[in-house]
Amino acid sequence: VSTQSTFFFFFSVFFTCFPMKFKVEFSGGLELLFNKQTSLTVEVECEVGQTTVPIVKLLQHLSKNYLQERPELFTQQDTVRPGILVLINDCDWELMGGKDAQLEDGNTVVFISTLHGG
Repeated sequence: VSTQSTFFFFFSVFFTCFPMKFKVEFSGGLELLFNKQTSLTVEVECEVGQTTVPIVKLLQHLSKNYLQERPELFTQQDTVRPGILVLINDCDWELMGGKDAQLEDGNTVVFISTLHGG
């Protein structure tokens, strides 16, 4: 393998941004905010040179492209509204850094609302 081809491979991998796919699920009433969809497959662009995507970027992408109504029931500032559980691959996102958590390609993110009327 030549030095030039090795450099090109490194350069193209390091400076290329690949879209990452995530499975996103909604329950506890949140699906109503997303056109009654309980599950989505979402692609989010990573930053150049990164192999993960911050969950905040996924939240922004969902809010901008999929959220159909009442955004105040899903997000508050740059995070989810209190009362919404977030699981990343069945693990509470608080154990993974909360709003600073990093997602890898193929992760499953579940949003569960614990807010109910009565």
